[in-house]
Amino acid sequence: MSKQCQVTKRKPSVGRKYAIRGIAKKKKGIGLNITGKTKRRFEPNLMKKRIWFAEENRFVSLKLSAAALRTIDKKGISAVVREMRARGDKV
Repeated sequence: MSKQCQVTKRKPSVGRKYAIRGIAKKKKGIGLNITGKTKRRFEPNLMKKRIWFAEENRFVSLKLSAAALRTIDKKGISAVVREMRARGDKV
């Protein structure tokens, strides 16, 4: 299964990690210089949760990000599941 939130569709993004050397100008140096750049991935904060879905009287297992958990707290699980099904996702 992909590292993607089922509600918000967040997935890993790509960025860089910088290696910095030198003494800051504030500390009477010549400044900080980037000496190396490495590619890295920013992973979403994913958790697998079982949430009680009262309308269908069953548990729903979802792979959620922290932002999706806050969305479910705000809107409710029934509204979120309705949106997912309208989008064509299997719940």
